[in-house]
Amino acid sequence: MRQFDDSRIMEQTVSSEHVFDGLILHIDHVTNRLPNGQLAKREVARHIGAAAVLPVDDAGDVYLVRQYRAPVERVLMEIPAGKLDFKGEDRLAAAKRELREETGLTAARWTHLNDLLTTVGFCDECIGIYLAQGLTRGESAPDEDEFLNVVKLPFDEALAMVARNEINDAKTVCALALAKPLLGR
Repeated sequence: MRQFDDSRIMEQTVSSEHVFDGLILHIDHVTNRLPNGQLAKREVARHIGAAAVLPVDDAGDVYLVRQYRAPVERVLMEIPAGKLDFKGEDRLAAAKRELREETGLTAARWTHLNDLLTTVGFCDECIGIYLAQGLTRGESAPDEDEFLNVVKLPFDEALAMVARNEINDAKTVCALALAKPLLGR
């Protein structure tokens, strides 16, 4: 791995105050000393973390879910995903759970694609992204407050939808891009 000298750009945390506890996010106000000695305030959203999975069957079709997302007030097409049940939960175990719950699918082969830091300007959320292959169909069991439609489409069509701005969920775009060379597409 290539090494970089970041010593001239590092910040040091001087103080941190916990200011809000929500259902998903917890907010801290952090004061950091900048490399030039000045102090800067940062608002940091703390998130338990999540896992997401791109299921691809033997024919090269992907299974995505369509669900309403309140923060953007519309239905999005996404890979199956969900937050961890507890701090420190194994992300692969969470990905397997989310795949089964949201699509009814299980997978024989799992490949870790990346640990995606979603919005580092204000949030520490990390989503483990996985590729699932060797799929077997079963019954889905979404959470009681989760309403979604499962969509099956060719991998290349999903990529084309990204190019047309029809799929713009960040974890989904990243998963498709990361999986493409592994699938020989």
